[in-house]
Amino acid sequence: MLLGSHLRRLREARGITREAAGYSIRASESKISRMELGRVSFKTRDVEDLLTLYGINDEAERTSLLSLAKEANVAGWWHSYSDVLPSWFPTYVGLEGAAHLIRVYEVQFVHGLLQTEAYARAVVGRGMRGASAADVDRRVALRLERQKYLVSENAPEFHIVLDEAALRRPYGDREVMRGQLQHLIDVSERPNVRLQVMPFSFGGHSGESGSFTILSFPESDLSDVVYLEQLTSALYLDKREDVNQYESALKQLQQDSPGPDESRDLLRGLLQLS
Repeated sequence: MLLGSHLRRLREARGITREAAGYSIRASESKISRMELGRVSFKTRDVEDLLTLYGINDEAERTSLLSLAKEANVAGWWHSYSDVLPSWFPTYVGLEGAAHLIRVYEVQFVHGLLQTEAYARAVVGRGMRGASAADVDRRVALRLERQKYLVSENAPEFHIVLDEAALRRPYGDREVMRGQLQHLIDVSERPNVRLQVMPFSFGGHSGESGSFTILSFPESDLSDVVYLEQLTSALYLDKREDVNQYESALKQLQQDSPGPDESRDLLRGLLQLS
């Protein structure tokens, strides 16, 4: 998806139509569209021909993009869980694992990267009603595997604003919620984690559209991606004007929410009440 987005920007910068791009690689306009959306694999020859068409002659830039094409064709570890995942979610897991900065606003429940195993099991069990115990186990295992990235040597910066509603909505029994609150207090002390809570007492705020995630990548020429999960699908937005809107909303949420220290105190208060 990241490579496709980059190829789209290069094509548009040169004023080349999808039809013309398709002709250059002996393909249809629709294939170019699917490539730019990251919905098909990439042939090295096709990428080389497109880069030539788009005037990319710098050897270093060509090598970088061709390397990205090879990486795009390698199935990630998460694909082994595809049988228990919605069709749109493996793409997100791949992007999450490539990001160096993850910014989140969450209102429904605690974000997957911060869930305890017991809380994750309660969330997954409710979301996969009728699923076998084995399928629930596999979904929970994927969530726990994703969390390893947050504490790895190359861990990303993780900035999250949790709505108080996500902390008060019970998943599992009292002990599950107490364990989850204590885990949030503990993980908020990590140097790469900035956790804030948007309290009910603030009233209306800039997160009125619901939960969203902004993913940023170490490669400076790759655009940020906004991830919006829906009931039966997900949206991946990378146009600068769209990303700007969500960045503005998150920045306002961060400004309006208590800081990390005050938010940690709020979590301690909720733990005492639970």
